[in-house]
Amino acid sequence: MLVGLVTVVVLAATGVWNPFPGLWDWVNRSQPISEPDVVWQQRVGGTPKSVTIAGETVVVEQRTRVEARSLATGTQLWERKADWAAVAGGDRDAVVAVGKLLVKGYELLDPATGVVRRRDDDAVAVWTYRNLLLDARCTEATDCTLSAWDPRGTTPLWTAFLPGVSTGLFADNPQLLGTRRLTALRVDDGAAGPERVPPLLGFPVDGRVHVVDTATGRVVQNVEPGRDERLAVVGGRMLRITAVSADGSCRYAISGRDPATGQEVWRRAGVNVRTADSAGCAQREDPQGARNVLVGVAPDGREAVLDGYDGRLLLVDAEGEKLLAVDDRYALVRSADKRTITGRELGADRVRWTRPAGGKPGAALTPYAAVVAAEKPNRLTALDPRTGRELVVLRTSANALAVGPNGMIIGEGREIGYVRFGAGAAVPPAPPPDGGVPGPGDTGPGDTGGVPTDGDNCGPKRELCRTEAPKDG
Repeated sequence: MLVGLVTVVVLAATGVWNPFPGLWDWVNRSQPISEPDVVWQQRVGGTPKSVTIAGETVVVEQRTRVEARSLATGTQLWERKADWAAVAGGDRDAVVAVGKLLVKGYELLDPATGVVRRRDDDAVAVWTYRNLLLDARCTEATDCTLSAWDPRGTTPLWTAFLPGVSTGLFADNPQLLGTRRLTALRVDDGAAGPERVPPLLGFPVDGRVHVVDTATGRVVQNVEPGRDERLAVVGGRMLRITAVSADGSCRYAISGRDPATGQEVWRRAGVNVRTADSAGCAQREDPQGARNVLVGVAPDGREAVLDGYDGRLLLVDAEGEKLLAVDDRYALVRSADKRTITGRELGADRVRWTRPAGGKPGAALTPYAAVVAAEKPNRLTALDPRTGRELVVLRTSANALAVGPNGMIIGEGREIGYVRFGAGAAVPPAPPPDGGVPGPGDTGPGDTGGVPTDGDNCGPKRELCRTEAPKDG
């Protein structure tokens, strides 16, 4: 044995035959992260912070670098050092914004090549959306400018003055005053990718809220919240949420106001949108919800979904039911006996589909698929959110990291892989008609249900095209 080992070492040292690289590759070979197997599986340089499908590429943000890989093969296309990265744009015009923490400026990279398309040396914060990129730059602490850009544009679409920005507004996508999503175990918060910019955004500045119209850049409101209030900007409305301590509990009320006039257009009392904790009803969190809807708890303890634009109750769960995921089209609800999950259409009081829940289910809604994660046994299932049709079912303990029109990226540790819809399931979903995200009222591919799609600039309820304030809903 000793002679044989010496012989192998000599052959390796002289370059005649070296078995060690192949042996190491065999020892280090990754096990498949799902069954059925993924289209491709790759080990990235570090644990991903975020993964985004951008057209035909996959952008992987890590702690100190960002890389892009081919969606078709998983082959690395480029790699850059960066402290943060975020994707703006859609399938055809995506860009990757990268920058360094505590350093002004950012670069916009082409996701396929890594080539710099635009460079900025002054911005302190960047917000990325499917149809817009915003940045903020400050000449002084009280003199800041907000600019809007087409994802691949070279000149600003508009600029707006802001009297300073909060010290917490830096790097990519700092929190604004909107909604916070329901979270799910084993489904990444950013799995849906960038969304379209809302019609209004609320910027916190020195204890006040500056409401900016994203179509024109006009600051339509500059409001200071009251002592018991929290302000949020949802669905084209400015919401005033009050929580007052009385009789040993918190009393809640929500007022939706027209952004142009400041007049109240709807009001609801008694719905807890989970902005306050139990200590004196102090409101420290944004309301729960997504896009144009709010999620709250009615006075009788049942969960409810409200339309942020007109205050309508779009869904009220039965007693004991649990809301797992919501957008402004559908909701995923777990039954009171925890045995089933139903997909419901908001505003129609209609159950679209029902399926067994599995153990400890979590769920998320994306424009292309509803993702359901279960444990014991471990499963990841992608469904058509309209019909409940199975797009793919995986036996895996991996997480869903990103969902695209034809498949999704899953990952565990440093291993990531791409699974195509239709693998071991039914046919994949058709992409939205314009190649982008379905409109707020779409009931399925090609069916807009009479509601403007994403190509309509009037907003989800045509609020940007109205000539007068709507009446109370």
